[in-house]
Amino acid sequence: MYMKTIKLAAVAAVLVGTAAAEDLDTLVAVTTNGVVLTTSGYSIDIDYADDGTYSGSVMGSAFTGKWNIDGDQLCTSSSLAPTETCTTYPAGKGPGDSFEVENPTLGTVTVKINE
Repeated sequence: MYMKTIKLAAVAAVLVGTAAAEDLDTLVAVTTNGVVLTTSGYSIDIDYADDGTYSGSVMGSAFTGKWNIDGDQLCTSSSLAPTETCTTYPAGKGPGDSFEVENPTLGTVTVKINE
């Protein structure tokens, strides 16, 4: 019985680890490849740097900010919105994928991960 419990615990740990890795895969693709966010008819190009900063442009205006990953969320602040907000990203997305997220500041946003 003891060995069966250990095996079940090991399987559960692997499944939890796999789900966390899938969440992280999406956020790694986002922060490695950059994205185009689309909201209210505007496209926002964003490039992320390894040092936790990012830059972007919307309607010809440049902006900069800071980013970090917290679980399945991408947390950001910028020169346009200095208060940090966190957005939950779906698992299993990669370069070329498009999907919607709910951003606390912008509302529903379409995210396309650059290839």
